[in-house]
Amino acid sequence: MRESCVDFAKYSSLKIGGLTPVVVLEKGDEAHFSAMQAYRCIGHAYNLLVSPNAKHLAMLSKEFDYICESEEWVEVGAMTPSGKIFAFFRDRDLCGLEFLQALPGSAGGLLMMNAGMKQYEMKDVVLSACVNGAWEENLGLAYRSSNISGIISAMRFKKQVGFREEVLQACKMMRKTHPKLPSCGSCFKNPSGDYAGRLLELVGLKGFMKNGVGFSEQHANFLVHRGGASFEDALWVIEYAQTIVQDRFGIHLEPEVRILG
Repeated sequence: MRESCVDFAKYSSLKIGGLTPVVVLEKGDEAHFSAMQAYRCIGHAYNLLVSPNAKHLAMLSKEFDYICESEEWVEVGAMTPSGKIFAFFRDRDLCGLEFLQALPGSAGGLLMMNAGMKQYEMKDVVLSACVNGAWEENLGLAYRSSNISGIISAMRFKKQVGFREEVLQACKMMRKTHPKLPSCGSCFKNPSGDYAGRLLELVGLKGFMKNGVGFSEQHANFLVHRGGASFEDALWVIEYAQTIVQDRFGIHLEPEVRILG
């Protein structure tokens, strides 16, 4: 392993943060993963809000960006981007990950939060994951969450023939409502029986901005950045939205964006 620095104002999808020390993990470091429980992996930082003062951050090297296969499964390194995985499945007429065409991120991050669109999720396709150097099948994948405790280095997906063009087109249509500004994607998880975007819109937060960061005019649950905002600005917006919705509806909005303070 080696030390590096990442400028999250450039690296993260939200374009907020500063130059922060990060430990880069190489192939062969897996034996040390279990001793790094205090460390948090940043992946491609597509759903992260990172404080300039964040400590104990880690990322996998480019050695973990790969795809290989057997007759029963497709193995993907945790740093493999979603677009590369999508193309692999499409080109081989495999089904189950059509939604990845519309979801940016690294494989590890997408699995950790059981990413998906509507009813299509990672849990429907994944067989196992290599966590802290050991393969596990019981990952506890649920709505935008998992029971994974440790550093994911790889995962294996089912090989099922039959790429679903209709799923791809449905996800493309959903993608059209997503804003083009720098964003962390959905800011909050949908509460049971409702939609976070609907609640945010009802309390007047659609299009709300503070110092260049706030909720998109296209989709109320997308936290977007117009430029110039700090970590503190973004955190204030998130906490303000939680307070307003709690006061109005008695519903606590749980962040989907991972906040690394």
